[in-house]
Amino acid sequence: MKTPDYALKFRRIGLITIAAVYCLILVGGIVRASGSGMGCPDWPTCFGKLIPPTTESELPLNYHETYIGYGNTTFNPLKTWTEYLNRLLGVAIGFLILATFLRSFAYRSHDKAIVYGASTTLLLVGFQGWLGSRVVASDLKPAMITAHMFVAFLIVCLLIYTVSRSQRAILANFQTFVSSRWRKVLVAAMFMTLLQVIMGTQIREAVDGITHANLLSERSIWREHFPLIFYIHRSFSSIILFTNLWLAYKLLRTSGVSKVYRGFGLALGTLVMMAILSGVTLDRLGFPAFVQPVHLLLANLIFGCQFFLFTAGRYSQR
Repeated sequence: MKTPDYALKFRRIGLITIAAVYCLILVGGIVRASGSGMGCPDWPTCFGKLIPPTTESELPLNYHETYIGYGNTTFNPLKTWTEYLNRLLGVAIGFLILATFLRSFAYRSHDKAIVYGASTTLLLVGFQGWLGSRVVASDLKPAMITAHMFVAFLIVCLLIYTVSRSQRAILANFQTFVSSRWRKVLVAAMFMTLLQVIMGTQIREAVDGITHANLLSERSIWREHFPLIFYIHRSFSSIILFTNLWLAYKLLRTSGVSKVYRGFGLALGTLVMMAILSGVTLDRLGFPAFVQPVHLLLANLIFGCQFFLFTAGRYSQR
């Protein structure tokens, strides 16, 4: 069956937008891990400028008193530009979401759910921009940062659902001869991933509390001060590993399953193993900053892969 031109265009812009949001999640993780969140202490400008300064001489003499978070902090151009590039990427994604919304109008006469999904995503992006300003205004309160991350998580899920639904005529030609038991385990795996991400955010908030309250800047000794949830999070990862490997194994071994689903099954198993490896690296090597954003991105990719299998499977032949 020939795919309509509007469906191809919508799929193209939708997939580009999803990839861009995942890039933003990675960059956001880099901002947090590098301590660049207050690199731009005001919003939407940066030190009152559209283009951030590169040297301290470009700042007013009283910038320590003027800007939140700079009372005892010296200007760091690397952190400033890291945060600024994070904002620029966010703006670019805003335009991509708008383009996705406009492309969704082609479905308004025969599948309004796609238009509703795209419009809700657009509203969420606007809310995410406002929430980003509140994160800066709160001087990076951990709870605000966590909320900011979960809105990004929700945006990705809405995009995956909307793009999958727009391609259901294609997905209907794919076969996924998996048992009802497999689908139930997939739902359980999604909930486990969400729970693991929530525990991960709690650990990150504990890290923020440790560094702020006790001034423990040495990453190698953070582990000694972690709460019990860190050990639960670490142990729970083994359950998540075996559950997702079982899901991937069944997809790869069951006859009649299309190549698309086999590919996502292989990707799911690979992503989970990479996430476990990055978690072990964090635990054993003193929480190196460059691994933290990778670990966060992998968790988001795992859930995205699971969510696609769940959503697209509804439209496939069984």
